[in-house]
Amino acid sequence: MTDWNGELTTHTGFKFRVRTAGPADEAALHGFFEHVTPEDLRFRFLTSVKEVGHDRLAQMTDVDHRQAESFVAFEKDGGPIIATAMLACDAGLETGEVAVSISAGYKNRGIGWELLRHVTRYAEAKGVTRLQSLEDRSNVSAIQLEREMGFTASAYPGDSTLVLLEKTLSAPS
Repeated sequence: MTDWNGELTTHTGFKFRVRTAGPADEAALHGFFEHVTPEDLRFRFLTSVKEVGHDRLAQMTDVDHRQAESFVAFEKDGGPIIATAMLACDAGLETGEVAVSISAGYKNRGIGWELLRHVTRYAEAKGVTRLQSLEDRSNVSAIQLEREMGFTASAYPGDSTLVLLEKTLSAPS
């Protein structure tokens, strides 16, 4: 999957399509975030959010593809977005921060695990050497998933409600 678009299969056997997002996906992403629980919205944006507005959606759909990439996932072509993942890297492409959101009706199928693995492979291919995720301390399922994938957790400086998870990535071959 050299263009990073294709089909992924979770450990539960659930198959879904993933592709890079673009400006034409803004309306579909708006609809997607209407199906994300209020708690998961807070976990994704680390603040209380009632609605994901244009500015945030534009940050997810109008990316430079060098330092940032956004992925959208669908159960089938032409269907609604069921999940999204974003990677935002520093200028030197050494460190990348990842964020994943899953529609409430698609949780517990392995989609988060598979999307995080997809973004990790993408980051490695770009030469990113450290992947980070900033999580609300109460987002136990995300913290557990990331630990299972080899991330290590540490306190986030200056905010006891957050956990910094980091993973060292291998150099591209």
